Amino acid sequence: MDVVAALRLNMTNVDDAGARHARRYRAAVAMAEYADLRGFAAVSCEEHHLSGTGWLPSPLVLAGAVAARTERVSVSISALLVPLYDPVRLATDIAVLDNISGGRLAIVAGMGYRPEEYAAMGRDWARRGELMDTALEIMLAAWRDVPFEHNGALIDVTPKPCTRPHPLLLVGGMSAAAARRAARFGLPFSPPMPMPELEQLYLGELERLGRFGFVHRPEPDSKITLLHENPETGWRDYGPYILNEAREYGSWRRAGVPRPNEDVMATVDDVRARGYAEIVSPDELIDQIAGGRTEIVMNPLIGGLPVEAGWASLRLLGEVVLPEIGVPTIPSAG
Repeated sequence: MDVVAALRLNMTNVDDAGARHARRYRAAVAMAEYADLRGFAAVSCEEHHLSGTGWLPSPLVLAGAVAARTERVSVSISALLVPLYDPVRLATDIAVLDNISGGRLAIVAGMGYRPEEYAAMGRDWARRGELMDTALEIMLAAWRDVPFEHNGALIDVTPKPCTRPHPLLLVGGMSAAAARRAARFGLPFSPPMPMPELEQLYLGELERLGRFGFVHRPEPDSKITLLHENPETGWRDYGPYILNEAREYGSWRRAGVPRPNEDVMATVDDVRARGYAEIVSPDELIDQIAGGRTEIVMNPLIGGLPVEAGWASLRLLGEVVLPEIGVPTIPSAG
């Protein structure tokens, strides 16, 4: 089975309002270009707001920069918090981004789970489901080749996406409402972790409505991977940065909202024990792949990890592991 390597760029940094981010963003775009040349399948962005670590708040902008510097990889946003946007403007921005990428764009439409993000954007948390439905309706209408009525006027959003009828758009979520929404719109369903009951609900709704769709899910026990020739040294040097991200993510835990890796983690030992991330040697990763592993997700800038350390981890994957397992690369990369 083919191995899929993905580069995750969520841009978390140290939790410090005075932290500087410019060098890290420039490194992220360069890393995306490197990943493209080294045989990665995807580069993914995501969205959060009001984060102490600077968790990426503007995924469309970063995805545009990545798309402009790459030629082959899928450029994904997982998830894009759709109710926080004006839907006509969002449909237009996505269409332009799809054209820049040449049709390599994939978006998971999410609602989010933090009321403070809605308050910051002037959106009503209590109406989030309605806002999501309205946005999806408008976006799908905007990407068609005919004008549609909006706010009492007939409008025709241009340009149209490169991908016809529209870019790959999945509905994310962790609830029955999200599964039903995906089926109702005839869109793929993308839960953040395996959720068999919701998947069956979605497939049943598709059958009832006479629609086609599919479920996209991460591998069980999926986690962030970093590489180091000596993993114990790696945990000593990299562990505190991984903890920066894990600690903040855990602080967003909400009752009734299941999320992967949501445990509150106070120490590096907690991060290791609960499987938020792993640090392995190239040989260990090659052995895992020989044993059937098919997915590698690397976040080389996690939690403020120094840029040089991120490059070292990324190059071990791109120049040692992937060539060893037969992933095609371009020799001049790097």
